[in-house]
Formats: sequence, C-alpha cells, structure tokens
Amino acid sequence: MTEPTLKELFDLTGRVALITGGSGYLGSAFSNALAEAGATVVVGSRDAERAQSVADGLVSPQGQTHRGVKLDQLDEPSLHAGFDAAVEAAGKVDILVNNGQKGHAMDLTNVTGEAFSTDLQNVTAYFLLARRLHDHVVERQAPGTVVMIGSMYGVVGSYPDAYEGVCTASPVQYHALKGGIVHMTRHLAVYWARENVRVNCLSPGPFPNEPTVPAEMVERLNTKSPMKRMGLPHELKGALLLLASDAGSYITGQNLLVDGGWTSW
Repeated sequence: MTEPTLKELFDLTGRVALITGGSGYLGSAFSNALAEAGATVVVGSRDAERAQSVADGLVSPQGQTHRGVKLDQLDEPSLHAGFDAAVEAAGKVDILVNNGQKGHAMDLTNVTGEAFSTDLQNVTAYFLLARRLHDHVVERQAPGTVVMIGSMYGVVGSYPDAYEGVCTASPVQYHALKGGIVHMTRHLAVYWARENVRVNCLSPGPFPNEPTVPAEMVERLNTKSPMKRMGLPHELKGALLLLASDAGSYITGQNLLVDGGWTSW
C-alpha cells in the first residue's frame, strides 16, 4: 500500500461540505479553509441571499461551484429543508460543520427560562443535522465527517472579573450548550465509528470579534491567556482541516481546543 502524502491527506477535492453559520466571524474562516482545500462548500444561513453571496466569494482552486442555502437551525422544518437543498444543489454532502449558533445576551442574573431553553435548541439542531449527515452517507455507503464547533467554555468556567463592570457576563446557557456539544460528540462518535462516520469537536478559545466587543474586556481576557493575546480566525483553519480531512482519519470522539493555552492553567 502506497502511503499518502501530506498534501493528499489534507486534500478535500471532490468532497462537499455543508457549514452552518458559514458567513459569520469564525464561519467565514471555516468556509474559506474548506474551499481552499478543494471542497465544494454549501453555506447555510438564515438569510439565503447572504449565504449565496458568501458562497460566491469563496475561492475555487479545483473549479468548484459553491452554493448557499437557507437554513435556520432553530426551526426544525427549515433545518431539514436546508439539508435537502444542500444535497440537491451539490449532489451530496460528505462533511458537516455544525457552526451556526444563535443566543441571548443574558447572564445568570437575568436569563429567563424561555431564553435558556431556546438557546439550548442549538444543540438539538447540531444533533438533528449530524443524524441527517450520518443517514445520508450510510445510505450512499460513503465515509462521513461531522465537526461540531464547541468552545473552551464547554470545558471551563469563565472569569467573573473579566466581564464585571464592563459588559454582560458570559451567558450560563452558553456554557451549558457548549458543554453538551462536547459530550454529545463523544456519544455519537462511539455509535457511528463502525459505519465510517467520524464525529469530532473543535473548541475555540478567546476569539472575540474585537470591533464589536469592549476593548477593556479584551484587555482583561489577554491577562488570562498564556499567550497574552486573542486568537485570529485564520488560526482555526488548520485544526478544522485536520478534523475534516483524511489527515484525521483515525481521530473520532475528540474535543480539540485551540485556545492559546487558556485551559492549560
């Protein structure tokens, strides 16, 4: 057996990747990474025009035609319709990146039960889409890959003094959501491994969209990081490709933290 080269292992040519929230701050970097590696990318968004606009702007080194589909992950009929539209547009889906997330800017002092429950629907959506990918690739007798996007806050609590007096504390329901995603990754991975469907989680550390967050909070967060700085979106691209490509063919059920050493303290 000829050993594949490193270039071949990371090559996604001929594969189709569906990414939810693919037009956002981190989602755009993920979409670009998949396209640069040769995948045909289907961008899912609540706004169909925005999704297609992002898809049209992606690179196509292998002559790919990227697509945009409307997919509201908090609306189950829209979620299924979006997956079906992705398959129809691209012919198949091989890779699912569960990245979309919608939540309330409320913390443990004022979050309502309704808002808490609504935010947790994001993990329900991740499961439903993962199951659609699983069933789709198993029916085709093809391998499949699911990458859940978690967070360092699915592993550790936040520092109260990083937010105090500056902005709303890190939402408690966000921590519950991301912790659930991390553990669901393990559960699905062990059930689906025998069917050649890998499930992993990529958990970013501090990657604030700095123009939209208070500068003082960013400075406080910097003091909590061993690297003393925040992450940049492109620093997640390599980790995503490791999990999505054949370079990670023996990796499943894992939570890969890209956090500048945050969780090493």
